[in-house]
Amino acid sequence: ASPAARKVRASDRGRFLCVEWEDGGESSYPCVWLRDSCQCPLCFLPSAGARRLLLQDLDVNIVVQRVALADGKKISITWPDGHTSEYEAEWLKKRCFSEEARAVMRADLFLPERQYWGSDLQLPKIAFEEIMCNDESAYKWLCTLKKVGIVLLTGAAAKQGELIRLGHRIGFLRLTFYGPTWQVQDKADANNVAYTTGRLCFHTDYPVLQHPPGVQFLHCIKQTAAGGESEVVDGFHVCNKLKKQNPEAYQILSSTAVDYADVGVDYCDFAVHCKQRIIDTDSRGQAIRINYNNATRDTVFDIPAEKVRPFYAALKEFNDLLNSTEHKFTYKLKPGDIVTFDNWRVLHGRQSYPSCSEVTRHLEGAYADWDVVMSRLRLLGKRVLSRD
Repeated sequence: ASPAARKVRASDRGRFLCVEWEDGGESSYPCVWLRDSCQCPLCFLPSAGARRLLLQDLDVNIVVQRVALADGKKISITWPDGHTSEYEAEWLKKRCFSEEARAVMRADLFLPERQYWGSDLQLPKIAFEEIMCNDESAYKWLCTLKKVGIVLLTGAAAKQGELIRLGHRIGFLRLTFYGPTWQVQDKADANNVAYTTGRLCFHTDYPVLQHPPGVQFLHCIKQTAAGGESEVVDGFHVCNKLKKQNPEAYQILSSTAVDYADVGVDYCDFAVHCKQRIIDTDSRGQAIRINYNNATRDTVFDIPAEKVRPFYAALKEFNDLLNSTEHKFTYKLKPGDIVTFDNWRVLHGRQSYPSCSEVTRHLEGAYADWDVVMSRLRLLGKRVLSRD
């Protein structure tokens, strides 16, 4: 049943609206927010879901002149200038300013829950064609990707183009200087260390961009018989370990701006330079993005000389934790496998494999932004959960 209001009243000299609910709870709403959030056609454009009210027309000291409640379902406020705003009780209840209500809304919109893992990872697997044609499977894939950080899709065709299909399934892929998709194989005069047969250390892709791609897809088209195993590590799990065992190292890596550079020619010619902290954190000091790629870390280092050695010591400790057997998980992709993972959280690497005159290992790669992925997740969620 939708929530119903039992009583409404103005408080704090009209600056707040208090709503007493039938379930016994109480919510308090600032009047400046209520006026700013008026849903009438003059203040809101329903077809765009967008506010029409201009901020310069908003009185930040506004107070309620009159308030009324109809059938417990609709609250009406008259403002000092005569304008009237109406709010559905259910709409207001969802937007309650209590810590509990805000936590529920955060969980609903952003799915912040994380399942950390180490070498004990049980790699989640879902059939590729299932997520392509079944909304429940696609929803499960994206929810698991958000929570665990990695999902293996199995049974795709072992040919180029499957990632284009996957991009259409979520919305669209992220275009970068390496193209809409890119081919990971041994190439002469490689313009990227991934295009060699050598070992790739743990890294996130593209920290040289101001906004690195949030999600990465790697589709195995051909796999070498010897070597070429993939390795992954939960960067957020390792960050938590580092923060606990060496808070100073964590502070250095989450506050030092590191220079990255990538210069060359591929989809077009490029000269990209950027500064990133190895560990990006939120206001609580919790890691929200890892920006670490040793290959593209620049020789330019824009910090005082005396801070260089402490930085390297901190980075070495972080790197050692990434590479510990306790934290890393190793697996080998088969033709038709598509590994999908959180490029802000999961660092990936590759073991070396023998060089050969012909191509023995071929992966196709692509990126998507988390905004696109989360958009599709929410839309799928609405569709799937409404059927329950």
